Amino acid sequence: MSLQDSQSQSLQDTSKSANCTAMSDVLNRIGDKWSVMVVGILGQNGTLRFNELKRMINGVSQRMLTLTLRNLERDGLVTRTIYPEVPPRVEYQLTELGKTLQKPITALWDWSSANHGSIMDARSIYDARSEALAASEPRKVAYVRG
Repeated sequence: MSLQDSQSQSLQDTSKSANCTAMSDVLNRIGDKWSVMVVGILGQNGTLRFNELKRMINGVSQRMLTLTLRNLERDGLVTRTIYPEVPPRVEYQLTELGKTLQKPITALWDWSSANHGSIMDARSIYDARSEALAASEPRKVAYVRG
């Protein structure tokens, strides 16, 4: 068994605080909205330039995309290639490690698409029930001495 395999198996024991911290660190990176979008879009489209990515990801700011790409590069999921041209051309693509995320992210993407309507319905029911409950409770009045 390799060192990586034994570390992977040892991380599965979430009763240990260090394992939970390690798992949280990884899941926080790959589970944030923009990272999922970047990995998903690079997985579908291959190599892309910054502005191509920005156009494909609705709502992401230039700063947030820059930070997301930098963090994904730091974690070994994305490579950044700079070509010495005027103006410089910079391209991003998934690494081999990044490509291993394609299947789980595609599954998450598909699940989100298939279940979005049901989630919106559940939210409406929950919100209506919460509003009705709040309306039925007696109002508490606070008096201020002046």
